[in-house]
Amino acid sequence: MRPGARSVAGMNETTTQYSPSNAGENARADASGSRRRRYGRVAILVAAVAGPLVVWAIAVPIARIDLTAGTGPAAPTVTPSSIVVAGLVMGFGAWGVIAVLERFSTRSGRIFAIVGWTVLVLSLLGPVVTGATGVVLAVLLAMHLATGATLIIGLPLAARGAATVYGARLER
Repeated sequence: MRPGARSVAGMNETTTQYSPSNAGENARADASGSRRRRYGRVAILVAAVAGPLVVWAIAVPIARIDLTAGTGPAAPTVTPSSIVVAGLVMGFGAWGVIAVLERFSTRSGRIFAIVGWTVLVLSLLGPVVTGATGVVLAVLLAMHLATGATLIIGLPLAARGAATVYGARLER
């Protein structure tokens, strides 16, 4: 139970009642939860960028794969800076989507998962459409999966924090 909350007789133990006398404590607890959620989501964004960077570090400097997205002389080479920029753009976009869903929907996690996995599947078509083949295609797909799965699974979990894990309520 949160600090400053008291159980109401006759109700289950997870139901709490807040009184004006402990409003300050409740506001601090809510601010602390918001801060914890924000830090958790920042950590997920860092992980979503770090995952494909690890894949790149194994593929390019170690395995000596020429990682270009497409064919021909105009095909862009995948660099760490392009990975960071793309990961942050997708990460902040996903964060915005889940923030809006949490504000306006009671099923934000489910809707976010449907939208996220759909966008991930569509993004996997990118390397295929650009003409990447073989090992390069496998590396590009692995990078997409690393970023997408981290965001889709991690962002909703960061919102739950220590309060719930897979629907089970835990005491803070």
